[in-house]
Amino acid sequence: MSHTPRKRFGQNFLQDERIIQQIVQAIAPRDNETVVEIGPGQGALTQALLPHCAELHLLELDRDLVTILQGKYGHLDTVHIHSGDALQFDFTALKQEGRSLRIVGNLPYNISTPLIFHLLQQVEQIDEMVFMLQKEVVDRFAATPGCKEYGRLAVMMQFHCAVRALFEVPPTAFYPQPKVDSAVVCLYPHTPQNTTVDSQLLSRLVAQSFAQRRKTLRNNLKGFLNEEEIRAAGVDPAVRAETLTLAEFIHLTQVWSLQQQQ
Repeated sequence: MSHTPRKRFGQNFLQDERIIQQIVQAIAPRDNETVVEIGPGQGALTQALLPHCAELHLLELDRDLVTILQGKYGHLDTVHIHSGDALQFDFTALKQEGRSLRIVGNLPYNISTPLIFHLLQQVEQIDEMVFMLQKEVVDRFAATPGCKEYGRLAVMMQFHCAVRALFEVPPTAFYPQPKVDSAVVCLYPHTPQNTTVDSQLLSRLVAQSFAQRRKTLRNNLKGFLNEEEIRAAGVDPAVRAETLTLAEFIHLTQVWSLQQQQ
């Protein structure tokens, strides 16, 4: 059964066998884990993963592709096919006692950022994530203070995960070819630097700090913290958010949290 890629689903199917093998090597599935592939499409990566996976779950939104996948893999005991929206899916339900849970896939560019934040809400149950993403997004994940890519996405991603950018992928590796370069990234969930900080409060404060990138913290954080409270966190109110480390954002959030309790 042939399938025409659908723009509304952001479908760009991976077809470069060399890149597929590189991704499989990066994932390196093990016997004691459950692997979940988001957006398997027609099964190019699935086919390469299959010999290495003890248990493989496929999550696909496009019902026509679900039918294709069921025809290819529905008879296999090691493969479980889910028809649904990854933005609404409960990945924690697939976590099993004594087995690692790894999430992988070639993510549609149009939902990659909201999907990552959805996964971060469940990150305590996830052991590792390996994704193909737009290179610009990977650059933002791995960005450090002081560079133009550094923003809310970098701070929150690095609060939850260690980020390792692996390799770039050209448009020619896909059909149809996207207009941007791609990259593969590995995200290793870890215990946050400070477990006493509320991640939701941190997310709100970081978003407000970057609300207008050219403005200083004293301006962006009006209504959150005054200059004296910003200094109490060990931060200069006259600097811009793009210069702050994750630890400094955590200190600001702790001061804000205490101020709310008073």
